[in-house]
Amino acid sequence: MSGLNSDTPRPTEIKLHQKSNELELAFDNGSSFRLPSEFLRVYSPSAEVRGHGPGQETLQVGKRDVEIKGIEPVGNYAVVLQFSDGHDSGIYSWDYLYDLGMNQDALWQSYLARMAEAGASREPLIHEAIAKKSGGCGSGGCGTGGCGSKG
Repeated sequence: MSGLNSDTPRPTEIKLHQKSNELELAFDNGSSFRLPSEFLRVYSPSAEVRGHGPGQETLQVGKRDVEIKGIEPVGNYAVVLQFSDGHDSGIYSWDYLYDLGMNQDALWQSYLARMAEAGASREPLIHEAIAKKSGGCGSGGCGTGGCGSKG
């Protein structure tokens, strides 16, 4: 995920569309993608979301309304996205962003299936109500993470 693979297309344009809450990326191979903020947030490459190895992922719930508040370059190989929920620790390399774009539909369906399996919601208010009713996030009553914290 270094973004330095010589075969990885490089972005030629990155635009944040605040009204639609999407990040538009155009690559030097002619590919272009519009990735919703929620999608980018729940697939953050951060250890906070992905864990440190297989099986350590934290399902991100209640993120439907999250917005991208800032984009910071990281060298010539990546960007850090700053989200409205405070999350800002994922480094989105060019190869990772390209992979997200190429596999967006399948990844989104996988995410929705995991949400359904966990009985979790994309809605922030519904998520908070479930957490309160079940004794809070620490009790495991709101899926597997992402509760109003920086995560």
